Parts: sequence; structure tokens; C-alpha cells
Amino acid sequence: MTGAHRRILVVEDDAETADQLVDQLTTSGYDVDLAANGREALDHGAARDYAVITIDRMLPDIDGIAVMRQMRDDGIRVPFLIISALGEVDDRVRGLRAGGDDYLVKPFSFVELLARLEALGRRSETVAKETILRVGDLAIDLIGRNASRGGRRIPLLPKEFQLLEYLVRNEGRVVSRAMLLQHVWDLHFDPSTNIIDVYVGRVRRKVDDQQAYPLIHTIRGIGYCLRAPG
Repeated sequence: MTGAHRRILVVEDDAETADQLVDQLTTSGYDVDLAANGREALDHGAARDYAVITIDRMLPDIDGIAVMRQMRDDGIRVPFLIISALGEVDDRVRGLRAGGDDYLVKPFSFVELLARLEALGRRSETVAKETILRVGDLAIDLIGRNASRGGRRIPLLPKEFQLLEYLVRNEGRVVSRAMLLQHVWDLHFDPSTNIIDVYVGRVRRKVDDQQAYPLIHTIRGIGYCLRAPG
């Protein structure tokens, strides 16, 4: 795993085990976030993009399987590595069928954990290349139909997402209002409508407000262009 794809979320309620995992993974070159319960895991999952999430089955507030199902329902496609003391065949099968991508039984070898994380990370990176469009620190998930900037989710309505997707797919190109009306709304150009300007204004506020640099630029008299600096 490289770059942004070296960030891992560890979901573990046992403090000693959690500290060991964080220390060992950090030493191995990963950026690690820690969640001590299911609610914290859901908050982290909604706020950042991860290469892999390791999750314990038995959490103090929300069962690990319920956490995975909720994240899947929320459109989060990150691979899950279940780490659990529940090692019977039925336990493993239930975890994998609930959305887990791999299952590791406690106690385990850290070398094996690393190997499994690397395998899941390679899969995650391949999927990301195929389904996620990126411009600067903006990422658009074509499968989950959501967008994030700097790892923070951007709340977009369906038509707003379509508009942003079209701008991202035409990164660096000037897109006219007529092109947006045709490709996003499937309508012929109507010079009296201001729907394009209204929607671009909404998307721009959600994408660019309080950011280090703007991505959506107005090209006076022509249309818009989405580009990152440099």
C-alpha cells in the first residue's frame, strides 16, 4: 500500500490489544486511527477513507457485525479484516457473510496480520483506481455515489453528485452551461434558465468553502472548469 492507502482503522475495545496493534502497525509504516467501540468506528468510517478496517466481533456497545453492516449500508466499501476470539467455523462464516473480507482468529501472529493487511490493501487500491475519481484532495466514489475532500464526506444530492462527476470527468477542460444542461439534465439549451448557475453555486459551496484552494472555477461568459492548482 502506498500514500493515502496506508491508513488503517483499528476497532478494538481491549486497551492492551489496541495499544499493541497501533504501536506495531505504526512501526510498520501505517497511519493508524483507533476506535474503542462501534459508535466511534461509525464516526471514523464516515469521516475518512481507509485502506482496511480491522474490527473485533465483540464490542461493548454495537456488535462488530452490526457495525460492518451499517457501514456497508452507508456506502463504505473499504475491506474489513475481522479479528476475533470467536474462531468456530460458524462464527467465521457469519462474519464473512455479513460483509467481512477476511477473518483472523485470536491469538494470532503479527506477521500473518501484516500479510493479510497487505493483501486486502492491494485489493482496496485496485478497486479504488477503478471506481474512485480524484482531483487534488477531492475524491468521488462512483460505486457509493458519494464524494469527500481531504477525507471529509461532502453531502450531495443526486443531481449535485451528477454535476460534480461531470466536472471531474472533464478535469481541466472548460465546460459550457449548454454541455452541463445536456449531459446532466438531458435537456437542450434554454437561455432563460438559471438552473446551472444555481446548482453550480450549491456544489461550489459544498466543495470549496473553507478549503485551502478552490477547485471549481467560473470561466466568464463560457461556463466552468474544475482543476486543482499546479
